[in-house]
Amino acid sequence: VQLQASGGGLVQAGDSLRLSCAASGRTLSNYAMGWFRQAPGKEREFVAAISWSGGSTYYADSVKGRFTISRDNAKNTVYLQMNSLKPEDTAVYYCAAQSGGSYYLDLLYDYWGQGTLVTVSS
Repeated sequence: VQLQASGGGLVQAGDSLRLSCAASGRTLSNYAMGWFRQAPGKEREFVAAISWSGGSTYYADSVKGRFTISRDNAKNTVYLQMNSLKPEDTAVYYCAAQSGGSYYLDLLYDYWGQGTLVTVSS
């Protein structure tokens, strides 16, 4: 599976962005999908995940209520809607696919996109 993340950019605090993760090579419907982020000088951290069917979603406490993960298996694409952005959301955002295991652990993801940079100014 090849994953291509897009939609990042420079925004102001309080703004919204929608990230997309398009897959090629295999259908995404066989995989649970996650979004992770890595801020400068920090370790990569879990942001959100969605089950293969889209029926279950999971969020880090830091983004709960502000971010929404969704998927369109017909379009082979996963989205991350980010609202009420804060400067501390600044990071490179990565999408990833996994065939099984904990959604929260990056080591359990099999495929990764290249990342898209989100910068939130105060």
